[in-house]
Amino acid sequence: MYRIESTARRLKWLMPVLLTALVVGCGGGGGGKDPILGTGQVGMLDLTPPTVTSTTPATTVPGPTLGVATNTAINAVFSEDMAPATITAASFTVTCAAPCASPASATVSYAVATKTATFAAAALTANTTYTATITTGATDLAGNALASNYVWTFTTAPDVTPPTVTLTTPVTTVPGPTLGVSVNTAINAVFSEDMVPATIAATSFTVTCAAPCVSPAGTVSYSVASKTATFAGAALTANTTYTATITTAATDLANNALASNYVWSFTTTGVLSVLSTDPVSADATACPSATVNATFRVPSGTQMDPATINPTTFTVTGPAPATTSVTPATVALDGPTGRIATFTPQNPLAAGTYTATVKGGATGVKDLAVPVANGMSGDFTWTFTAVAAGSCTAPSPSAVNLGLAAPFGIAATAGVTNTPTAPNTLINGNAVLTATPTCNLVAAPGGIGSAGFGLCGGSAPSMNGTVITPTFPDTTTANAIVADLRAAYLSITPPAGPPAAGSLGGGTSIPAGTTLGAPAGNALVLGDNLFFSGVYTSLTSILISGDITLDAQNDPNATFIFQSSSTVGAADGAASPSAHTRILLINGAKASNVWWQAGSAATIGTQTEWQGNILAAGDITLKTGATSCGRLFAGAFTSGAFVFDSNVVSVPGNPSAPATCK
Repeated sequence: MYRIESTARRLKWLMPVLLTALVVGCGGGGGGKDPILGTGQVGMLDLTPPTVTSTTPATTVPGPTLGVATNTAINAVFSEDMAPATITAASFTVTCAAPCASPASATVSYAVATKTATFAAAALTANTTYTATITTGATDLAGNALASNYVWTFTTAPDVTPPTVTLTTPVTTVPGPTLGVSVNTAINAVFSEDMVPATIAATSFTVTCAAPCVSPAGTVSYSVASKTATFAGAALTANTTYTATITTAATDLANNALASNYVWSFTTTGVLSVLSTDPVSADATACPSATVNATFRVPSGTQMDPATINPTTFTVTGPAPATTSVTPATVALDGPTGRIATFTPQNPLAAGTYTATVKGGATGVKDLAVPVANGMSGDFTWTFTAVAAGSCTAPSPSAVNLGLAAPFGIAATAGVTNTPTAPNTLINGNAVLTATPTCNLVAAPGGIGSAGFGLCGGSAPSMNGTVITPTFPDTTTANAIVADLRAAYLSITPPAGPPAAGSLGGGTSIPAGTTLGAPAGNALVLGDNLFFSGVYTSLTSILISGDITLDAQNDPNATFIFQSSSTVGAADGAASPSAHTRILLINGAKASNVWWQAGSAATIGTQTEWQGNILAAGDITLKTGATSCGRLFAGAFTSGAFVFDSNVVSVPGNPSAPATCK
């Protein structure tokens, strides 16, 4: 009995010792080594190769999978996490048999979260069989490769989508025609996809015009690289509407035709010409120190080619009867507009009559239009007479030529801010706006056209007219109008500027610090509150307070030009019958023949009754209740915006303008 109990007591402490020894021997200690199994890990090894569990397009056996979209994503999903570095363009390929060109991989990527490899390529070719392969170069996190390459095939669906025309030159407008197209424009159509070049021909791409116009003959070509069809012919006829047509005979590489004929129309504008001159033709009062200027009308919307403005293409001879050439100090094109050529004589002109000539034709002046520059059809010649030294008088101004801008009422190069004070600002006339990118295009109440209003603050003014922008009705009209306005601005700017050298000098000086005008009822004082036709120049600013009177002396063409080196402004006033600033026109004077040139900005005070056209280098502000009869151009030299607040702006002669606004 003693021996049995003694043995039992010994077994109680021996069993834990044996169990501990077993655990230590099988993996405890040794830094986690397993001396029995001879490995450096505890547990079982991952020796299972990964597999592909699903694909896009789906895998079919024997394949190929049919009807796959050409823009499908090509994916493979794995059975386990893969080593991302092994999923590359080398281990995931997509190929097709010649003559098909296998797609170059834009990106092969691997999404850890979904265990998905993606082959991203450009659109595949329609009706073509492709082979996608995941090679044994792809491994899981334990380094196990696929047991073998995973291969599946698919065939893309046939191309049944008809091609479309995505872009044209001249631009397509609806309803059309697109206006202001240069006579030497290229006529192009860009397609949505590759076309069969043989189907782009003179029978499928035509340009026609209605009788008596003769439809142009041209050569039709197709650029594979740009998917562009071009109709190239002789210069078109000016001021003529043409219709361009791409017919359903044009097909893509899958022989899909256009769903219907693509038709657009456009109207050509006039040819390159001289818009105005200074001195004007037959001027008998030119000063000996005068420069000779020619301002061009450039229908293409470009500038003149400065290389063609030189002593050979712009000459002055005289005085008559001699035909001796006047030696120029310089013959140059201005920088701001690129449309004003200036002949500066080396010496003062002797008294007598001179002939100025701007050369046209093949060797004459040209614009910068592409692909072919426009020239004038012939020489432009005019004469003027220089007076003896000391006999200069203020010039008798001629009408200012606005070119393409003539039908338009207001134009701004930096949009509009309109304070929504009741009643809302009303514009009686067409507007041209080249709004800054920060301004919103919004509908103008009552306005015609789909371009919208370049609103930079407040709410849109009401409109009795059309709004023209750089994209409506086309991409050339707005820029061409602004260019002609800038040319007009410099044509009434003094030669010394500012902001740049102009072409109208010799004005009667307005002393610095002078405020024009007088309270209503005061006696008329010439040069203070009474002005006759002429040019008046301030080397500082022009401010009007009270009434000023412009007297045409019964000349319906009497022109008044006021030049300011700085600002043009009118003092604030109160609504009638209280006092406020007024410009009064008598004896046939017309607002359309009154011009205010501002070297910087113009600000018209509250309740002012303004008459005349304002061409300002910068902004034009009409304060609360001010009215204006005349055209307004903000941004003639820098960016310029309109600032309105319950105003009425009327274009002389507009059907909606007051009857007195002429």
